[in-house]
Amino acid sequence: MDDQTAVLEFLGEGASYGRPGARVERIDTHASALFLIGDRVYKLKRAVAFSYLDYSTVALRERACRAELALNRRTAPMLYLAVRAVMRGADGRLGFDGAGETLDWVVEMRRFDAAGLFDRLAEERRLTPRLMRDTADVIAAFHAAVEPERGTGGGTAAVIAGIEDELNRAGGEFAAAAPELARDWRTALGGLAPLLAQRQRDGKVRRCHGDLHLGNICLVDGRPTLFDAVEFSDAIAVIDVLYDLAFLLMDLVHRALTPLAAVVVNRYFDRGESAAGLAVLPLFLSLRAAIRAHVSASAAGQQADAEAASRLRAAAQRYLDLAQTLLRPAPPRLIAIGGLSGTGKSTLAQALAPDFLPAPGARVLRSDVLRKALSGVAPETRLPSDAYTPAANERVYSRLFSEASAGLAAGASIILDAVFLAPKERAAASEIAAAAGTPFIGFWLDAAPSALASRLDARRDDASDADRAVAERQLALDPGPLSWRRIDAGGDAQRTLAAVRQIIARG
Repeated sequence: MDDQTAVLEFLGEGASYGRPGARVERIDTHASALFLIGDRVYKLKRAVAFSYLDYSTVALRERACRAELALNRRTAPMLYLAVRAVMRGADGRLGFDGAGETLDWVVEMRRFDAAGLFDRLAEERRLTPRLMRDTADVIAAFHAAVEPERGTGGGTAAVIAGIEDELNRAGGEFAAAAPELARDWRTALGGLAPLLAQRQRDGKVRRCHGDLHLGNICLVDGRPTLFDAVEFSDAIAVIDVLYDLAFLLMDLVHRALTPLAAVVVNRYFDRGESAAGLAVLPLFLSLRAAIRAHVSASAAGQQADAEAASRLRAAAQRYLDLAQTLLRPAPPRLIAIGGLSGTGKSTLAQALAPDFLPAPGARVLRSDVLRKALSGVAPETRLPSDAYTPAANERVYSRLFSEASAGLAAGASIILDAVFLAPKERAAASEIAAAAGTPFIGFWLDAAPSALASRLDARRDDASDADRAVAERQLALDPGPLSWRRIDAGGDAQRTLAAVRQIIARG
């Protein structure tokens, strides 16, 4: 391997950046060395080679630096600034760019406030549903902008083989668990193979981020920003978009933030993913957890400090346990929540979603969101009145029910969130459950007209276009006989949630 001693010493000196005496902070990873000074970061690829990564020569490191710049400028152009050469001039001194012998290459980045890293925000419990909704929008837009890969990417069988091999290398309880876990993965893959192949034909395999956990998302100028995408391996980065998303979902579930994972997955699916794709999530989340298990176990083996090694080993075991748990099937259920606008249907649906297995919870199908999708606009975009004609309503409920059927067939629990004012709409919901052989419970939320009015007045940045006038028209209509469980939703939302949970628990 190349000797990088001189380059490392050069990058560690403030004078190299025109700031003699300034402190340079250095952060080392297994594959890189980062040098932080002022508002800049300089990232050097280490002269290393692993089974999945080769930075062993200057030419390979240059190629990797240029790929890192190009790939990460897709999502973080404000952070990734340039590729710089480290040169040795005729006088023997090292410097950036210019004439002379090229010793190495670095990526120059804008430094951001580490307090905005999402893993830190998660530890401090400062991630919010709104922030995670915005993050899901960013990820969905990124995936949509990347061209589909029509080659051989997205090979889940190869991923399984690689993880099984790494678990065996980790030894101990990891090697002991590997055969059964890999068998379960392959069984799941056998059932999913036609769907995965169809997803590739549909353009769902793309050059994604590849390492989309909370530590690689940060706030930049108040906006969720994805950075540090994988540049060194097509096998890791050219994947199904849901396998990319699964890393973030698994990370949130691992940190006991399943309600936020439910927000992310529902928002992502709201932005264009079909409910049929829900079938692949248990396998994808399990694989992501197992990857973190063997990475943590490998890091434990490299620690000189016994306490640090023990912590990493314990973390690896938790990831391994999670990988096994995430793959366990759970019988799907269909829940419908009806009621006039302002009764709190969507608040209740979001709160219920993470209660259902498999993680990260139930798919919430909201009529207001589907109406916007059918109109080709973002969920919070207001629509004109002609989007609410009887014919338009028929289309919305048709999509609602078709997506519910697809989600149940995919093995996911579904929560329907709509007014359901017409008896035929309520009957159709129960018929879908019966056709799927799935338990069904319908809830009808009641609230006083004054409560509806105050809630609708308080709405901001919501998918619903309903206002007081809409509520008044609904109040004048007869919903017909109501066989669904009626819930007083006029008071505290937590009380409503508790009442509904109690009924669901009783079956």
